[in-house]
Amino acid sequence: MKDLFERIKNDKGPLGKWADVAEGYYVFPKLEGPISNRMLFNGKRVITWSINDYLGLANHPAVLKADGEAAAEHGMAYPMGARMMSGHTVFHEQLEKECAAFVEKEAAYLVNFGYQGMVSAIDALVTKNDVIVYDMDTHACIIDGVRLHAGKRFVYKHNDIESFEKNLKRATKMSEKTGGGILVISEVVFGMRGQQGKLKEIVALKKTYNFRLLVDDAHGFGTLGDQGKGTGFEQGVQEGIDVYFATFAKSMAGIGAFFAGDKEVIQYLQYNMRSQMFAKSLPMAMVKGALTRLEMLRTMPELKDKLWQNTNALQAGLKEAGFDLGNTETCITPVFLKGEIPEAMAMVNDLRENYGVFCSIVVYPVIPKGLIILRLIPTTTHTQEDIDETITAFSGIRSKLEGGVYKRIAASVAL
Repeated sequence: MKDLFERIKNDKGPLGKWADVAEGYYVFPKLEGPISNRMLFNGKRVITWSINDYLGLANHPAVLKADGEAAAEHGMAYPMGARMMSGHTVFHEQLEKECAAFVEKEAAYLVNFGYQGMVSAIDALVTKNDVIVYDMDTHACIIDGVRLHAGKRFVYKHNDIESFEKNLKRATKMSEKTGGGILVISEVVFGMRGQQGKLKEIVALKKTYNFRLLVDDAHGFGTLGDQGKGTGFEQGVQEGIDVYFATFAKSMAGIGAFFAGDKEVIQYLQYNMRSQMFAKSLPMAMVKGALTRLEMLRTMPELKDKLWQNTNALQAGLKEAGFDLGNTETCITPVFLKGEIPEAMAMVNDLRENYGVFCSIVVYPVIPKGLIILRLIPTTTHTQEDIDETITAFSGIRSKLEGGVYKRIAASVAL
């Protein structure tokens, strides 16, 4: 019989194999100091483009005050226990009601973490007789939720409505055989490439096909639509979304997430989502903090305006400098370059150490081999100086990449 851990010793996975040279710098890096446009990395002050603090709320005085007062009053333990048993409060209910009203749905259900919540919601919404149809480039939380599904699932080409409809037809035939229904799932802002999902086209097909729609709007909530109400409002089809999901971890710089939809469906999730039924309730400090953040989204439109001012300046400047940003339609700003993982590591080292710019690096297996994405997340706290310095830095590293400098560096240190 084979030792279970033999595989782990011999195959550390596509990212794990780089752990000895990457850990602590390229993966699991340590950014220090107050969350802002410039932070400390490796003892140096760098322009920070990797923090999902879109609206700059992480260290906003009103947020710090709300978080601090709630923590002082309740600590981080209250309420103790799962919501169904002993962890339920009027403030959890209030946050749910306000989230539902904000995205114009009948009811909402608060969950502790977006990833955990999405996996569990998919598991709760479908049975083995139901069929799932989903976008191939959708977030890992959706992919992992789909993996748990005991029934049939069909994946369509990314943002390809022709492929979507083809697989919807297949799902319709399958559901007629099994006696189940169809759940369509997609991100509506794709986190790596910044594209909006084709919500309008998907919703339009509800007139022809019988399916329900679950969307992940983690990056659209707070950044798109009137008051930051999300991608459904941006595209004018919020009413066509059956189960809406958003997280507090991006625009609201917090912890937690919520699902919103018809009261009957949300109540079903409350009583059947195992990740929440058997997990400790979200601490009161985070709940009260989220209420303050949500109020700021409603009443401070200047935050979203400043975010888009910075986004437009950054993206226009990069395009003018000849960079490929793909088809981004959101604040997410991916810069596409060509190279292998060792070159990418040498390039990012140069970018951080010599140019003072820190951004996320995305390589295989998240994207195809031979492609590198440097992903920038603009926030309200960035300045025009940050943008100008970054564009200059990117021009410098591009010249070195194309000239083979990073390939030679990678070879010399056996990356």
